[in-house]
Amino acid sequence: MKKLDKRRRREGKTNYAKRLRLLKSEMPRLIVRKTNKYIIIQIIESENAKDKVIITLSTKELLKYGWPLKKSGSLKSLAAAYITGILMAKKSLNKKIKKVILDSGLIPSTKGSRVYAVVKGVSEGGLTIPVNDKILPDDEKINRYDFFEKIKNKIADVKWKNRKKITK
Repeated sequence: MKKLDKRRRREGKTNYAKRLRLLKSEMPRLIVRKTNKYIIIQIIESENAKDKVIITLSTKELLKYGWPLKKSGSLKSLAAAYITGILMAKKSLNKKIKKVILDSGLIPSTKGSRVYAVVKGVSEGGLTIPVNDKILPDDEKINRYDFFEKIKNKIADVKWKNRKKITK
């Protein structure tokens, strides 16, 4: 076990001090990870340091809600992160999750970043997450696209029941 810990730390994959603090909180964690094309969001619960994924979302799912295919290169933008955060909040409220804590992993904490756009979307979607409002991105930086409000309203109208999408 010790060799594994040292290897993952040496490879820059895990910050064990940060992970231990998050596990001690005993709250579900909102995991935000960036890839070259998408932003992946997960809610994970831990029992005895064993992680169980409750919900997983990717910004790729925004294509189902009207994100233009010609703008699919912007699925890692602030707007996409924000809207996916709202979608995550809607899905997690159906699972009776009301409060989460942010786990950004090894992503540096930068004011107005995509990670905090996700956090802003999650908090405005109805989940409680402890965060300083000064670090969240401004609305004018998020609302850059002409189709933004249409997709946001479409997601706000979606109701979730037993993992199935039901629209009004």
